[in-house]
Amino acid sequence: MASSTAGSTGWLRGRVKAVTSGDCLVIMALTSSKPGPPPEKTITLSSLMAPKLARRGGIDEPFAWESREYLRKLCIGKEVTFKVDYTVSSIGRDFGSVFLGDKNVAMLVVSQGWAKLDAAKFLCNVREQPNQPKQGQQKIEASPFIAELLQLEEQAKTQGLGRWSKVPGAAEESIRNLPPSAIGDPSKLDAMSLLNANKGKPMEAIVEQVRDGSTVRVYLLPEFQFVQVFVAGIQAPSVGRRAIPTETVPEAETTSDKTNEDVSAEPRAPLTSAQRIAASTVSTTETVADPFALEAKYFTEIRVLNRDVRIVLEGVDKFSNLIGSVYYPDGDSAKDLALELVEHGYAKYVEWSANMMEEEPKKRLKTAELQAKKSKLKIWTNYVPPATNSKPIHNQNFTGKVVEVVSGDCVIVADDSIPYGSPLAERRVNLSSIRCPKMGNPRKEEKPAAYAREAKEFLRTRLIGRQVNVQMEYSRKVSPADGAAVANGPTDSRIMDFGSVFLATPSKAEGDDAATPASSASQQAGVNVAELVVARGFGSVIRHRDFEERSSYYDALLSAEARATAGKKGMHSSKEPPVMHITDLTTASAKKARDFLPFLHRSRRIPAVVEYVLSGHRFKLLVPKETCSIAFSFSGVRCPGRDEPYSNEAIALMRRRIMQRDVEIEVETVDRTGTFLGSLWESRTNMAIALVEAGLAKYTSFAGSDRIPDAHLLEQAEKNAKNKKLKIWENYVEGEEVPNGKPTDTKQKEVLKVVVTEVLEGGKFYVQTVGDQKISSIQQQLASLNLQEAPLIGAFNPKKGDVVLAQYSADNSWNRAMIVNTPRGPVESAKDNFEVFYIDYGNQEFVPYSQLRPLDSSVSATPGLAQLCSLAYLKVPTLTQDHGEEAAEFLTEYTLSKEFSAMIEERDLTGGKVKGQGTGPVLLVTLVAANEEISINAAMLQEGLAGLEKKKKFDTKDRKAALDNLEKFQEEAHTNRRGKWQYGHNDSEEDDIVPPVKKGTGKR
Repeated sequence: MASSTAGSTGWLRGRVKAVTSGDCLVIMALTSSKPGPPPEKTITLSSLMAPKLARRGGIDEPFAWESREYLRKLCIGKEVTFKVDYTVSSIGRDFGSVFLGDKNVAMLVVSQGWAKLDAAKFLCNVREQPNQPKQGQQKIEASPFIAELLQLEEQAKTQGLGRWSKVPGAAEESIRNLPPSAIGDPSKLDAMSLLNANKGKPMEAIVEQVRDGSTVRVYLLPEFQFVQVFVAGIQAPSVGRRAIPTETVPEAETTSDKTNEDVSAEPRAPLTSAQRIAASTVSTTETVADPFALEAKYFTEIRVLNRDVRIVLEGVDKFSNLIGSVYYPDGDSAKDLALELVEHGYAKYVEWSANMMEEEPKKRLKTAELQAKKSKLKIWTNYVPPATNSKPIHNQNFTGKVVEVVSGDCVIVADDSIPYGSPLAERRVNLSSIRCPKMGNPRKEEKPAAYAREAKEFLRTRLIGRQVNVQMEYSRKVSPADGAAVANGPTDSRIMDFGSVFLATPSKAEGDDAATPASSASQQAGVNVAELVVARGFGSVIRHRDFEERSSYYDALLSAEARATAGKKGMHSSKEPPVMHITDLTTASAKKARDFLPFLHRSRRIPAVVEYVLSGHRFKLLVPKETCSIAFSFSGVRCPGRDEPYSNEAIALMRRRIMQRDVEIEVETVDRTGTFLGSLWESRTNMAIALVEAGLAKYTSFAGSDRIPDAHLLEQAEKNAKNKKLKIWENYVEGEEVPNGKPTDTKQKEVLKVVVTEVLEGGKFYVQTVGDQKISSIQQQLASLNLQEAPLIGAFNPKKGDVVLAQYSADNSWNRAMIVNTPRGPVESAKDNFEVFYIDYGNQEFVPYSQLRPLDSSVSATPGLAQLCSLAYLKVPTLTQDHGEEAAEFLTEYTLSKEFSAMIEERDLTGGKVKGQGTGPVLLVTLVAANEEISINAAMLQEGLAGLEKKKKFDTKDRKAALDNLEKFQEEAHTNRRGKWQYGHNDSEEDDIVPPVKKGTGKR
């Protein structure tokens, strides 16, 4: 059982698990080769007899409790060396010697007077010999240290130590006055009175028995009330029970603490009627222990059995059972037994008894159980988490400036690390784990819910234009119809990203709102905006299911909600919510807008709030004084229109400068569409001038433009932008007017560094841009993925158009791929083939189901890196035409996996579909390799593998020049009869004849 220390000498090592009396110990092995609790042995100290503790309903012998306490405090939980000296088989007891370090435990006990030597214990009946059937042979068994023990006993008697005390009345005082035990008969204890007197107060106790991992029997000190306590908030696995005879009162005790008593059983009193009824209702069927029940019981035993603990009573159930928290010492601190059991997977969280506890311990138990489930510890080994629609987001923290507050729980932040004006700069962040009233939808005639406007305004006044730290935490798939989360998202579902937003430099008022002591991470980031919203009563905390992702500061949010509820703030108030009626003139008729003009003329400058930036020069404003929303435009200033160069930059500038800011406006007139014209100031800055100065707008003088404030400053700003050739004026030449529309033909063409990744027919191919940061980012994300084994059939069902992970057959690498075609019907075998398109390379193949894996939305959302291109100005034959295969082979040999400079001549917006894959516009390019004199386009013409497109009447100068330059290479192929020209001049347009094209993709 225990590790041997002296080979065949019989000395063993172990740890004291329990001390049942003043002369008896339970010793467990230090290690075990078998699963489950280690083996243990009960050892009675040889030749000793300690005073007997009281049986149920009896009384102690004098000094019995002090004797047990001495040995308990001396040995419990400590490592000892022991040896079995002899065994009395008739009573099933092992007697032995135990050493604590180099000290003989028996000698220590006897020297302190807590046990005596009894010569009657030296004589034990041995079994009868075969030749003497009726006469037993007697043999004297004693401790090997009997001589020393006798000497120590005499010394203790002489000194009056322990049970040999010579103090008058000491023996009587040592006998405990034991109250009636309530175990087996709850009527003997007023559990409710005990609870009322001690609820929430720590009570000193000693654990005498461990029934199972979450049930203990203790002596409450100093009254020695023996009670059974169920650990609050948890339940450990059941240890089962043995078959119970119908004539005995059922008892759950399995280990006696009376090992030093006489082995002869005392006669029991006859059963009462109540006991007989109770016994008859108990099943006599033996039940087996639940998985990990014995391990859970052992876990509790080695921490609290025969230890001093503190019991905090939490409540009483309907059967008068005591429910309490158990705290045991661990060094200089105390540990919660319930929390330890749950953290190690030996118990589950139980709501009904946890409700008796305070909120903080209750939250800790719930969190611990969730973590144990995730780690699949012990009783959760086979736990299958429920399906969830949320996924964690890792390593996506950023800092930026808030440019828009969408609602009380959603903001848009401009990322500082992304260049200004980029469409990726603004990121929508939904606040984690909170829900605010909905703003409604005016287009659907949905009005804002109660406190929705107040929640949005609360955030607007505190966040707009402020620097924030954002910690992205999780994403969730929702249905756009109603915003409800969906577990198995339909094809029209969308992904929402959630995170915690922190004000980097909060004001004193904002710091006061977040009254909860924050964690060190939260303090470092700033004030949690979600906590501010909830604390003001403008939002509620979402009650997540166990495995749903949630805010890292969820407990702080719950505390803020509790404060708001107690203070009856906002939506928790019993008062009627405030009502605000806004007249929306943006959806009204132009006549109604003109009717409002006199009201806006009453004051020269009117306070307003920019609700939305419609374009660089046109906005939707809220005028609180007049309780109306208007469409407003700068007088005499116009920005590029939608899809024109610098249109997005103008919008981005206005969003950052005035979106949802408090501004002042001066209205001059209203146009025929109902848009009000005038000037707008933000922090005393005329925003029209800022727009013109940046080269993002023009100033146009008109009749009555003299009424425009700062008109001369607008003219000067435009002049400065022209001189600096900013933005729309980059091609400005003195005396020439440059339109806002398409760039001129003389504008320098865009050149990309590319690598050809796949060659198709007809002069088409896919490329990747060299140096694109997205490529390395995607590769890093794919490399970090933990690829599991092949998915179970039915658990993963990719559909056409889904982006998944596929293993490329040529090199067994894993790449992003789009499902092109699927097998008919459900997947039946791991060999079922799926046709996939590798969106980052452009190639396509069939892949078996076993080589597909689902892909996280954070990786699949990035657009494909493969760009479809075509050789500009050329007509290249397809594979079904003459010389089509030679053309494809030539292009493959000279371009595949090589680096080129690709000059973009045109963008074909009508194409972009090859083998059914939509790849956006086709770039018509001239492909030139480094250190080469001619382009690939010219080389194809030179080899007679392509023809030159015909000139058209309305060709640009650049196109005509390019066709003229390439014509000499076609003439060379014709002269030397190469390729398609091998039979002479081909003017019969045979090379223009192509197979029938699919509907919508051909030209006349």
